Amino acid sequence: MNNLHELAQRLMALDDRITACMKCGMCQSVCPMFGASGKEADVARGKLFLINNMAHELLKDPEALADKLGRCLLCGSCQAACPPGVKIMEVFMEARELVNAYIGLHPVKKMVFRTLLAKPGLFNFAMRVGAPMQGLIFRKTGDAQGTVCAPMLNFMLGDRHIRPLAKKPLHAVHGALDEPRPSRSEGGLKVAFYPGCLGDKMYTDMAEACLKVLRHHKVAVFMPEGLACCGIPALSSGDAEGMIKQMKVNLEVLGKGDFDYLLSPCASCTSTIKELWPRYAGRLGSLEQKQAEKLAEKTMDINAFLVDVLKVEAAAASGDAVPVTYHDSCHLKKSLGVTAQPRAVIAANPGYKLTEMEEADRCCGCGGSFNLFHYDYSRRIGQRKRDNVVATGAQVVAAACPACMMQLEDVLSHNNDPVRVKHPVEIYAESLK
Repeated sequence: MNNLHELAQRLMALDDRITACMKCGMCQSVCPMFGASGKEADVARGKLFLINNMAHELLKDPEALADKLGRCLLCGSCQAACPPGVKIMEVFMEARELVNAYIGLHPVKKMVFRTLLAKPGLFNFAMRVGAPMQGLIFRKTGDAQGTVCAPMLNFMLGDRHIRPLAKKPLHAVHGALDEPRPSRSEGGLKVAFYPGCLGDKMYTDMAEACLKVLRHHKVAVFMPEGLACCGIPALSSGDAEGMIKQMKVNLEVLGKGDFDYLLSPCASCTSTIKELWPRYAGRLGSLEQKQAEKLAEKTMDINAFLVDVLKVEAAAASGDAVPVTYHDSCHLKKSLGVTAQPRAVIAANPGYKLTEMEEADRCCGCGGSFNLFHYDYSRRIGQRKRDNVVATGAQVVAAACPACMMQLEDVLSHNNDPVRVKHPVEIYAESLK
């Protein structure tokens, strides 16, 4: 924040954006955090009231204000249910940025967001070094999900069960891809593939399935070296500067390619590129703003691309089909409106039979950095999702976002459930030779 005058102006602008809130309580009925805590302060209308008095709260206790604003998954359920259409997510992210600008970003977060994640070479090197050494810290849980845990780090990480780092990240396996555009008779399509951090370094089998499907449909792939994080972890933590640095790297790298669509198997990455990059790129300049806007127009969830562009269709399930249920990731449904396409992608494999769960679109409890700082609530919210999954009798639960997959694996593992977690594209890829 350059000066107090700018702070005052941005606070007044926030006030103007929340005046439409009617305090109707619709947000309370859908808020996963309220469902876990039962506290009015955790509901959107409670936080909007807090933001309305933000200047006073900043002077009174800025650290407490930051903590209260952080008790939110940014799932967008409140915004989707808001009758007057208040842009609650925009307000919350702006408020977090203002608070963190006022009190200063924690040195560790600054190092991670503005240095590590903004320099792909450094980040990739750190992960390559860490992958062979993770056996010294993590031990296998022996669950159906293939997770590991780190009891010695419970004081810092909580009792998490997570997918281990891939032995070899996606970018190391394939290098830079810039495949020639196929002929018109073969469709003539070329896409940029953005695997996201988790797709590149943890869920590489999911990313490989995406590449397999694209090649099956004769779609050329552009996957350049030097892709950085999309920036949503930084922005969710109130560090817009870190997010913008990461976005700048990606705009430069993606600007070197010629492609028709930008696809990602990560709902969070897709919504960030499509909705948030154009909103923040103006801080870099007008050229970057135009580039981000053009890129946003090309950006699609990979499930939507398969169904809406390539016309992948459901097939009749076989008699011995594996029962599978589907979780609607918040960024995919509430931000992008993509719901039918992932289900169609799953149904394209006749070896699976889709069974809907209760509250399929209720947040699973991950919430990015929320999971790190409020793991107890994250697990409590995740348990409700787990119960709905298990009630279907499904052997597999699908989710179109690696962050959701990670959360589902954690709660299922802790309950010793035999349910496996897969991406819809993984399921479809199994049916292809």
